[in-house]
Amino acid sequence: MARKTTTKKVVAKKTVVKKNSIDLKKLKKKIAAVPKPAVKKNSQKNVVSSSKIKKSAKQKTIDKKVTNKTSMMKTKEKKKVEEIIEKVSPSASEIRQKAIEKIKGYSKKDLEHFRAGILAKRDEIIEQLQNLKDQMLDPTTGEYINENSPYSLHMAEQGTDAMEREKTFLYAQRENKFLGYLEDALKRIDAGTYGICIDCIDEPQHLCPTCPLIPKARLEAVPHSQLCLPIKQKQEKK
Repeated sequence: MARKTTTKKVVAKKTVVKKNSIDLKKLKKKIAAVPKPAVKKNSQKNVVSSSKIKKSAKQKTIDKKVTNKTSMMKTKEKKKVEEIIEKVSPSASEIRQKAIEKIKGYSKKDLEHFRAGILAKRDEIIEQLQNLKDQMLDPTTGEYINENSPYSLHMAEQGTDAMEREKTFLYAQRENKFLGYLEDALKRIDAGTYGICIDCIDEPQHLCPTCPLIPKARLEAVPHSQLCLPIKQKQEKK
């Protein structure tokens, strides 16, 4: 009877072991079937996205540097090209100067003749300006006479005196301006460009027999002239 009981116990143990082994397999399957937490995946995605953002930011800075360098290179190249063009191509003043050099102006004898006439005219104007200045000055005080001058006692006389002073002032202003024109003419004589029509330097219009030179008769009548008579008349009509 004792042997039978032991065999029963062994069989029971075996069955328990089988049951336990079956349970472990089920547990493993259940554990395998349970999905992994989504937090890990999201964290990995966040890491990837942050790394991408860092890369894109770096790429933007690199692109900016590259564009800045290229723009700097372009500006430098433009400056170099402009400098080369300036060296190679002459300016408008240089072109005009070369055109003047090609024109045969008046001879030294003619220029000296014109100089003598201009100097005589200049001395005449200076004397006239001095006379006008003396008229406008009060001999007792040495100051310019104004409307409150004691010499004109009547109101009508004060009005005529004011008109006379205004006339002398305008005349003096005009003569002073003309004196400046004569000074410029003397400078052109020194430079050898006196008597050349400024409108016929580049393209002679042949409106005068002496083109591009202004005729002598006009220069003697208007010594500061820089235009021949036909061109002057054209400009006045416009």
